[in-house]
Amino acid sequence: MSASAVHSLWTTAADPISKIDAPKIEYGQLSPTLIVIGAAIIGVLVEAFVPRKSRYYAQVFVSVVALTASFAAVVALAAGGYGTTKAGIAAMGAIAVDGPALFLQGTILLAGILGVFTFAERRLDSETHGNKVDSFAAQAASVPGSDSEKAAVKAGFTTTEVFPLLLFAIGGMLIFPAANDLLTLFIALEVFSLPLYLLCAVARRKRLMSQEAAVKYFLLGAFASAFTLFGIALLYGYAGSVKYATIAQVVDGTISDINPALADTMGNDALLLIGAAMVVMGLLFKVGAVPFHMWTPDVYQGAPTPVTGFMAAATKVAAFGALLRLLYVVLPGLRWDWRPVMWAVAIVTMLGGAIVAITQTDIKRLLAYSSIAHAGFILAGVIAASPDGVSSVLFYLGAYSFVTIGAFAVVTLVRDAGGEATHLSQWAGLGRRSPLVAAVFAVFLLAFAGIPLTSGFAGKFAVFKAAAEGGAGAIVVVGVISSAIAAFFYIRVIVLMFFSEPRPEGPTVAVPSPLTMTAIGVGVAVTLVLGVAPQYFLDLAGQAGVFVR
Repeated sequence: MSASAVHSLWTTAADPISKIDAPKIEYGQLSPTLIVIGAAIIGVLVEAFVPRKSRYYAQVFVSVVALTASFAAVVALAAGGYGTTKAGIAAMGAIAVDGPALFLQGTILLAGILGVFTFAERRLDSETHGNKVDSFAAQAASVPGSDSEKAAVKAGFTTTEVFPLLLFAIGGMLIFPAANDLLTLFIALEVFSLPLYLLCAVARRKRLMSQEAAVKYFLLGAFASAFTLFGIALLYGYAGSVKYATIAQVVDGTISDINPALADTMGNDALLLIGAAMVVMGLLFKVGAVPFHMWTPDVYQGAPTPVTGFMAAATKVAAFGALLRLLYVVLPGLRWDWRPVMWAVAIVTMLGGAIVAITQTDIKRLLAYSSIAHAGFILAGVIAASPDGVSSVLFYLGAYSFVTIGAFAVVTLVRDAGGEATHLSQWAGLGRRSPLVAAVFAVFLLAFAGIPLTSGFAGKFAVFKAAAEGGAGAIVVVGVISSAIAAFFYIRVIVLMFFSEPRPEGPTVAVPSPLTMTAIGVGVAVTLVLGVAPQYFLDLAGQAGVFVR
């Protein structure tokens, strides 16, 4: 081949490259996520350049300011009509800016702010070597019980990296329910999962248990991510695209421009059904639905309690948002296939979580199984497959996240010489020893149980009503039975606190700083307001309940 021929090959091959368009990014519409990710990067730089003594204050300041600014950006977008009339697809089709996305992002950010408050708590443990200590290991890299760990504790080191990790996790969670193509969904999944695996491993007390929790979470999470990715590959093979709208059109058979390669795979329902099942499986793992719930109790018990509270609230919000978008935007044409499966998952999840929780003796494990039962209740709203279903799920997630963070914040206060006293027997008589803390915890337990005048009742009522109207009356019957079973173990804890004799060697209740007090106070306030006057927030969720296609 002559030199000129080779040259002509190069030029013809290289010619179209000059025509790549610069990506068009709507920075304003993506500002909530960009602010949080930017602050997380600043947090990493703070770790590198700010002296150790000042890092804690710098990190708390950066985190709170960023999350507040991001929440303000969400409110501004919602006020600007991006949740309703101006809802659309941003970032070249990768991210949806619509009502459900903004509502869930706002909920995640508020949960994140309360999460930062509980992370920053430094008054609960007595001072060690004259230094205030928080819930996190002095030096995460040192082996538990080793000389290097003792030296780090003596020097007063603290793991302030938890704040940028928290921000990265929140950044991923903000994208997750708004993702509008499968690759963005997967990247967001990894961005929020990896920081959570690390955060689970850095407890100051019971470090081996904490590291075991993180390894379990990481291994099972890696499996779930692999399933998700394989499902994405199969869906791409089926539809020739990872964009939600295109896949939905191929499923419905409404796509207009069919190329020959796509025509071969479009008839192959095996690719579609197996791919969709695998992606949904990955999301159900994150939600903690039976049979993908095995990680939940161990991780909730082993992780530092502030991390457990944040993770239990925010991960559920993000994962249910992504699940709703997947089922309602991508797979509405498969409704007759996915609804029976979701029926089964919801029933097993409600009953499984409620029944196994009765046998628990550890307060954190009890709350973990309770969260599994709640995943089942929320799935009842998902099954409704109606606009009411979406808005009831949004309301339930908002109500549930505040109750959860508040409840785990109370758990951090009850302590003995070994740190937190989480065994139920140690909570006996707590109501006589410190009536206020016990009363607050009782409010949260009653909300979990769905007693009227709490947010839990309003949320359950909305979800069950949507399910009944959507033709899933049997689910509602199972849900009510599960709620009755669950009420038993919540009320048992209340009886234990108020009607048992306190032990002489029982735990003490630490007096927290204003940070944790704020987290618990906001939790109680939201629980009561959403229980007594839920209508405004139900309307808000109703307005936000329309997905953009």
